[in-house]
Amino acid sequence: MRTPFNKFIYIGFLLLGTYQSLFTKDYMQAASSFGIGLAFDPFNTDQKWNDRPTWQKAVLIIHLALVAGLFGYGIGLNDK
Repeated sequence: MRTPFNKFIYIGFLLLGTYQSLFTKDYMQAASSFGIGLAFDPFNTDQKWNDRPTWQKAVLIIHLALVAGLFGYGIGLNDK
């Protein structure tokens, strides 16, 4: 029996990153929270990357782009 423990951790880090970016305006912390969340793959971890459906690949790539964007935005705001 496979438990969806990764999904709960993934959603938790997404919620934490959303809170940090929207309410506390700490974009570097939000980027790191989203990045840590990406380490907990919410999909089937036994499945190879090439065998995954396109929508799962798209979700993970968009998530990675969000992490990179927040990281760049956080660096840009602190570059004064």
